[in-house]
Amino acid sequence: MPDPVCTPGVVSTAVTQDNLSATICRSGYTKTVRPPASDTGAYKRKVMGAYHDSGPPGDYEFDHLVSLELGGSNDVGNLWPERNDHPPDGAINSKDPVENALHRAVCAHQVSLAAAQTAIATDWTMALATLGLPPVR
Repeated sequence: MPDPVCTPGVVSTAVTQDNLSATICRSGYTKTVRPPASDTGAYKRKVMGAYHDSGPPGDYEFDHLVSLELGGSNDVGNLWPERNDHPPDGAINSKDPVENALHRAVCAHQVSLAAAQTAIATDWTMALATLGLPPVR
């Protein structure tokens, strides 16, 4: 889990409830705002130090607490070293399906953008339940 002092979660002011179809609900949106990996490598090691994680950087994903697909920011307060917890033959961590489910719910207007952002920043493991959404399988 991210440390709420180091990573409280920060959202982009460019994404609002009123512009969902032009931002996060538009196919390809995250590619337009994701920083290149070449910009994140050194910072990943620095943040791992702040988290007292000494494992190899390859064992971690530099993750957005509030995902880009939910209007999260690239601000330092939204980034944390998420330990890879996917199976050896898998490509996604356990947080990823939660992000996807929240994104679908926001774009389907089942929950508000602000509610999804708050839920994932508060405790991503409980975000779906907090919002009354079914668990991911």
